[in-house]
Amino acid sequence: MSRRPLIAIPSRFAASTSALRYAAVVTARALADAVYRAGGEPLLMHPVDAGQAAERLAVAGGLLLPGGGDLSPEAYGEAVAHEAVYDVDAEQDAFDLAAARYALTAGVPTLAICRGLQVVNVLRGGRLRQHMEVDHRHVVHPVEVRPGSLLAGIAQTDKITASCYHHQCVSELGDGLVAAAHAADGTVEAAELTGAPGWFVGVQWHPEDTAATDPVNQRLFDALVDASR
Repeated sequence: MSRRPLIAIPSRFAASTSALRYAAVVTARALADAVYRAGGEPLLMHPVDAGQAAERLAVAGGLLLPGGGDLSPEAYGEAVAHEAVYDVDAEQDAFDLAAARYALTAGVPTLAICRGLQVVNVLRGGRLRQHMEVDHRHVVHPVEVRPGSLLAGIAQTDKITASCYHHQCVSELGDGLVAAAHAADGTVEAAELTGAPGWFVGVQWHPEDTAATDPVNQRLFDALVDASR
């Protein structure tokens, strides 16, 4: 049996979990399951010591930047946070940004999900809408995929059913990022990176929510693992 490529997934800080007595460091099982189903080995990373991120990530064949709480608006030049901004954590922000910087510079295959896409967008100088007037929390809707995009080739369709949970979105794409899918209201639901080494896809929705039963969403994880071999 061929060796499974290691797919690094930065974990998330949680104030509590039902199985533990104290604060926890967690990863959504659906994410780990989707990576494992694709043939990868999830490498759950403790998201601390951002200065050591590159050295620690060097063992991984790919990176999955998951969803989570909001980035600090200061990361994209906004000093005042909207009242709806939640779960900002400076240590988490620093690690995610460092992980994304290393992966994109080194050409490490990267799939960025929800917050992960926002992290990459901010890293590339883009901006976020701090709170959408009509948010996409608990929303399942179709997204239109741009023909000829990397995402279109992965999904093998021009329309994907997306399970969304976000109240923020990209308001201005960062350097080299191009939209690969939109929702009906114009929200950028996916982006790709031009002019950089390696494989990168970022989606604003949560493909792990439905990947176990929807082959189209599972293909995102399959493609990440294939690129990481």
